[in-house]
This record gives sequence, structure tokens and C-alpha cells, in this order.
Amino acid sequence: MMFKKVFAAAASALAIAAFAGNAMARDTLRVGTEPTFAPFEFLDTKTQEFSGFDIDLIKAVADKAGYDIKVMNMGFDALIPALSAGTIDVIASGISITEERQKKVDFTSPYYQSGLSYLVRKADAEKIKTFADLKGKTLAVQIGTTGAAYAKNVGAARVSAFNTTSEAFMDLNVKNADAVVLDRPVLAYFLKTKPRVAKNLQLSTEIADAEHFGFAVKKGNAELLQKLNAALEELKKSGEFAKIDMTVAPEDDNDSIVVHAANADPLDAVNMRKEIRNHHEYIGVLHRIQITVGP
Repeated sequence: MMFKKVFAAAASALAIAAFAGNAMARDTLRVGTEPTFAPFEFLDTKTQEFSGFDIDLIKAVADKAGYDIKVMNMGFDALIPALSAGTIDVIASGISITEERQKKVDFTSPYYQSGLSYLVRKADAEKIKTFADLKGKTLAVQIGTTGAAYAKNVGAARVSAFNTTSEAFMDLNVKNADAVVLDRPVLAYFLKTKPRVAKNLQLSTEIADAEHFGFAVKKGNAELLQKLNAALEELKKSGEFAKIDMTVAPEDDNDSIVVHAANADPLDAVNMRKEIRNHHEYIGVLHRIQITVGP
């Protein structure tokens, strides 16, 4: 009789534990990324885990929204097709919000403002001082990026598109390309972490096409989009967003960063400087930003 009571109590406890476990179980978001876009996403060689600003942020956003995540490695140009096919649930891969992409996916609220720059060999720096000087040159880019789209419109002699940023950098290093066109933080981070190669390279002082990054979900997935946006907003309000480390390489304080505003007037330059102050990625370099206006 005593055995039956103990057995019944144990069974009841197990049932309660199982119920509690099921109640606490969370859905897992499959997050697609292309992990050669440091410092936004990269494979940590020590831990063999995906890391970077985007990865840390999507983990925090997903957790706040009640999800676990599984990060999936794929080519950048495969991310949107994978999202549309339902292979992944979210793209977290330094993906810029553009009109063309908004036809295919839905984006969360922006979480980062970036801009395009280019990297050249120091031996060519005197010949390539502006984006206009890229005309007639050979350029290396990453497939599917806004840098690739921009490169096609500058009158380059040839644009070589690669699956990874590493391949684009290699193309420049072996002198198959005259410049690499990518997001400025990615170029700066490469120079910071590859000093042996960086000593022969120079980052442009110009920034073109200021653009915003957002997380992408399948077109029409309003429920997930709302949850991610709410979580992102909560992280910003609580101050947690500002604590997520965004390690961008420090640049030479002797260099100016030039932002050119086409078809603008001096008042626009003043307003642009005020706007720049609102973006944490430019803190510490505001004194070096030169805003030019004109045609």
C-alpha cells in the first residue's frame, strides 16, 4: 500500500514537471546569416560559434520576444530565397533596408546606420581619392550587397562579385582589383584585425549612400515582425541595446571622414550634422566628419 502511494506521488511529480517543462519550452527562430561580415557577424575561431553585433542583438531581441535562436550559415545571396522558402525565419546579416528588398521581405525598424566606403592599396591612393575616381577601375564586392549595386553604377571597367568579403579582400591584395567597395565598418574592422595586410592598404575618407540595417522576416509574417519590433524597442528604452558591444576599428585621427550631400544647401549640412549625433556608431569621430554640399 505504501509502495502504491509513493509510486503515485512520484508519477504525479513527474507529470507536473513534464507539464511545467512543456509550458516553459520556447519556439526556436532559425536565423540566417553570412558570417564573413565582421564586426556584424563572424565565426569566432576560439569558440567556433557565430558572433558579432548582429548576432548578439538578434539573440537579445529573440530572448525578449520569447524565442530561442538557431544560427544558420549561408551565402548572402541565398538569404532572401531561404526566407521566402521558409528555410529560415529571420535574416540577421547586416542587410540594408532597400526598396527592392522590401518588395520581397518585411524589415523590422532600423537598428543601425551604415554607409559605403572603399579600400585601395596605398600605392594607388593618390590616383583614387574619391568615388568618382573608381570610374574605369576594377572593383571587388560581395554578391548581393548594396556595395555590389553601387559598384555597378560608377562606371567601373569590371566588377568582380564574391560570395564572401574575405575573397573580395584577397582579390585586392593580389592586385586583381583596384578597390573593394563595402560598408565602412566592415572595411575598418578588416584593417584593425589584419595589420600585416592593412599596412599596404588605405580606407577612403568618403562615405556614400548612408543606409539602415534591419532584421528581415518573410513577407506577410506580421505576427513575428510585430514581436521583433516590440522587443527591439524595449531593448532601446531599457538601455540594453546601448550595452551590446559594437567593436569598430579606430581610424587614424589625422584623417577626415567626408560625407557629400548632393543637391543640398549649407542648411542641410547643419541638419545632417545634428542627425549624425543621433547615431552611436559615429560617437568619437564626429569632430572628424566633414559634410560637403553641392551638385
